[in-house]
Amino acid sequence: MTQLPSATRAIEFRNATLGATVAVLRETEPAGLADALHKMLGGMPDFFSGEATVLDFGTLEGSPERIDWAGLLSLLRRYQLQPVGVRNLPPDFAEGARRAGLALLDGAELRERQGAPAPAPVRAEPPPPPPAPAPAPISAGTMFVDRPLRSGQQVYARGGDLVVLAGVSNGAEIIADGSIHCYGPLRGRALAGAQGDTSARIVATNFGPELVSIAGVYRTFDKGIPEHLAGRAALVRLTGSANDYKLDLQPLHLD
Repeated sequence: MTQLPSATRAIEFRNATLGATVAVLRETEPAGLADALHKMLGGMPDFFSGEATVLDFGTLEGSPERIDWAGLLSLLRRYQLQPVGVRNLPPDFAEGARRAGLALLDGAELRERQGAPAPAPVRAEPPPPPPAPAPAPISAGTMFVDRPLRSGQQVYARGGDLVVLAGVSNGAEIIADGSIHCYGPLRGRALAGAQGDTSARIVATNFGPELVSIAGVYRTFDKGIPEHLAGRAALVRLTGSANDYKLDLQPLHLD
């Protein structure tokens, strides 16, 4: 079980108003990125399910001598990502990106569509009165799934928790930016905290997954589920410090 500290990850994924996943690159060599992706995603080549992807080069560590566009795009497509454009790319590499079929999208996330009118200037107003006390924060939305998930199916609760009221078969995948609650047999792959929420948890009443992951820290069960957890209620969470998180698997006593 491993996790790369966020400050040293070679690649990081974020959401944007473009309607695409943004891959923030800190290096461009396919070999280094391949190793980072394997550690981050547990070697799952079908993690992203064909999502459109924008490559962001704004945090590159140093200026590369060249970019292997063919190798880079091939690697991302291996994980079912579909690169469509780039942003914050050094100008010297712009022509290579165009030849690779990528659009230059700097600033595109600031408008809904190409050619949308700029917002009207806002006139200065007098300072508002002191605000009333803020109410308690509202938690992110929760997605409920009340049908069994079969092999090959995937459900992603973007921005919130996921509650599965039926079973998750081998070969199925459930993903949430928040926590995962599974009230039927959990036999597939469960990935909580998909955008880096280290406080996320996985709760299952019948534990038997192929893989569990929280904020990129994962564990597989190729050698079987521990006897004290197999088929029982269990809780998965992270323990440790920011640079040394570990998955903690505990039985739940629901009686």
